[in-house]
Amino acid sequence: MAQAHVLGVPRIGPKRELKFAQEAFWRGEIDEAALRSVASGIRQAYWARQHAAGLDRVTVGDFAFYDQMLNHIALLGCAPARFGFAGKIGLAEYFAMARGNAASHAMEMTKWFDTNYHYLVPEFAPDTRFEPDDAWLLDEVIEARTAGFAPKPVLIGPLTFLWLGKEKVAGFDRLDLLDRLLPAYARLLARLREEGVEWVQLDEPILSLDLPAAWRGAFERAYHALAGTGVKRLLATYFGPLRDNLVTALKLPVDGVHVDAVRGGEIAQVLDWLPATRVLSLGLIDGRNVWKTDFDAVLARYEDLGRRLGERLWLAPSCSLLHVPVSLAGETRLDAEVRSWLAFADEKLAELATLTRAFNQGRGGVAAELDANARALASRRASPRVHDRTVAARLAALSPAHAMRRSPFAERRRVQRARLRLPAFPTTTIGSFPQTLAIRNARARYRSGTLDAAAYEAAMREAIAEAVARQEALGLDVLVHGEAERNDMVEYFGEQLAGYAFSENGWVQSYGSRCVKPPILYGDVSRPQPMTVAWTCYAQSLTARPMKGMLTGPVTMLQWSFVRDDQPRETTALQIALAIREEAADLEAAGIGIIQIDEPAYREGLPLRTADWPAYLEWASRAFRVSASPVGDATQIHTHMCYSEFNDILPAIAAMDADVVTIETSRSDMELLRGFGSFNYPNEIGPGVYDIHSQRVPTAADMTRLLQKAAQVIPPENLWVNPDCGLKTRNWVESEAALANMVAAARVMREAA
Repeated sequence: MAQAHVLGVPRIGPKRELKFAQEAFWRGEIDEAALRSVASGIRQAYWARQHAAGLDRVTVGDFAFYDQMLNHIALLGCAPARFGFAGKIGLAEYFAMARGNAASHAMEMTKWFDTNYHYLVPEFAPDTRFEPDDAWLLDEVIEARTAGFAPKPVLIGPLTFLWLGKEKVAGFDRLDLLDRLLPAYARLLARLREEGVEWVQLDEPILSLDLPAAWRGAFERAYHALAGTGVKRLLATYFGPLRDNLVTALKLPVDGVHVDAVRGGEIAQVLDWLPATRVLSLGLIDGRNVWKTDFDAVLARYEDLGRRLGERLWLAPSCSLLHVPVSLAGETRLDAEVRSWLAFADEKLAELATLTRAFNQGRGGVAAELDANARALASRRASPRVHDRTVAARLAALSPAHAMRRSPFAERRRVQRARLRLPAFPTTTIGSFPQTLAIRNARARYRSGTLDAAAYEAAMREAIAEAVARQEALGLDVLVHGEAERNDMVEYFGEQLAGYAFSENGWVQSYGSRCVKPPILYGDVSRPQPMTVAWTCYAQSLTARPMKGMLTGPVTMLQWSFVRDDQPRETTALQIALAIREEAADLEAAGIGIIQIDEPAYREGLPLRTADWPAYLEWASRAFRVSASPVGDATQIHTHMCYSEFNDILPAIAAMDADVVTIETSRSDMELLRGFGSFNYPNEIGPGVYDIHSQRVPTAADMTRLLQKAAQVIPPENLWVNPDCGLKTRNWVESEAALANMVAAARVMREAA
């Protein structure tokens, strides 16, 4: 009989209970006991759902108060020395690492593989020690057992933990820490066995990456060292095929292996190498998208494995369900037809239960579920709302000229400087300003129908006017309207484009307490009417200083949506690019001289294997250029990228040909900027000089030091001064204090030039 399990589940709660409890705790409104009570309730509810769905074990350890990598820093006792923590790490220290404190900046944050989830980057040095505190995990194991569930703890594997960290000392290789790390893992596994745990899931998603020989070879040494702990180990890989790491993974001394059958597709090769006594966990349900699973296709391809492997076959989603919303229950406003095509985390648990019964009992036992599934899929394929012939014709008419600015950058720069007349080290922000309680209340009332359109527009105009006045008072050189009217940088645009649908509660965690509600991209994309022109023009009318038009780029619109799976992603990206292109042209026609087309997800879309990079970078760069190229030379195009490693794709970033690129660099202490200098990046660049995700307000001296470091690798005449990211999540007190210091730092740099 095939068994069923999940690699992980959403941890925010169906109504974002964790987010609100976290933020209340940070504000001092609730104590630690209250926060832990909310966390326990979320865990208990999802264990109950897993049990009710017929899963053989519930997953434990996938919950995090902020991030699973940060959990492991606490679990393994390897907090960065710069925080000065002594002894065990409690919640206060845990959150200090994530958010920074008065003494030290927050830990660096970057994307989790090619998802929109962000993790905290471990910091390693030659003297890093691992002093495990198993209470972080054992308490949850005991909690699950007490509630009557059989727990399957999950740990990030030792090689993935090291790989995803960074050396903070030159000339040091973090792989050298493996022999010091393995005893800590062995101790954790032994303690879990003492608590009666039978199976532990060890996540090693780096096996889907291109690995150096030394790292690939380290797997055998590591897993032999963990073989004597007495607990069964399930090695979990996901996010892509194993390819050249397949033999390495299948030969390791573990008791089972999980493979991603959605993105992998190497099942025949896996079966060739799978030892006769080993469990195969098959990821059949897409853990990263929201479309219903095609039951007939899955059964046609894999049904015989149930007969061949019996109880050695485990069925699962492809990866953790962290990346999809909690439940479709309560989605009363979501278009009914589109809703019938979807499956969120709860529905994926039900799908898993249905497939498990089909494998174990035959199709006859689930005939009604199979029929309903087939009808929903047929409805989606046949729906006239999915395909638009006009959009297809516009795509067919695209030529190379549509993806090129009219003149080279050097000529554009001369014209733009004559028009804008900005000082050296021009100051600006990334786009958003604090979403105050008044703004949020007005939006909520407008959506509920208790505030009419005229009153809502008046409230937004008031907020925009306030943002413009504050920026002028601070002395910023290039202003933004503050995005008061925008709920989210993707959702706002998606709501105004054809081809998108929206949920009410389809939240997923991006990092910490930050949740996003990705649009559902189900059909061909077009722009019925202008989306930002009126708001931007109103803001420009309030000031003589340049006002940036703020757009979200096609790759980010794609990456931060749940994307249709019935056509190539490239095609969808170009459809979005044409819509953004129309908006950019309208902004220019309205007199806006600077247009920012944000692409924070540009690198996030990069395939995990370098052999697959060129094809992606070609179409992603083309999509951006299509969106940015209808404007004349005098219109300055900006783009923004954040929380990613850029150095290995600098030629592709240069090929985007934005006049100015702003990037996140403060958490890495300008380390990310060095590659731009070595590459001789040709256009202008704004390295973020302070971290907006921390409540810490850096001093003018802090930011001057970072700008001085930047000026050592980038020609000073090419440098802009800006924060790391938008200020939506901060308050005005923090924002104004930090921006005042940023303007002061720019003045210091001008005086020294």
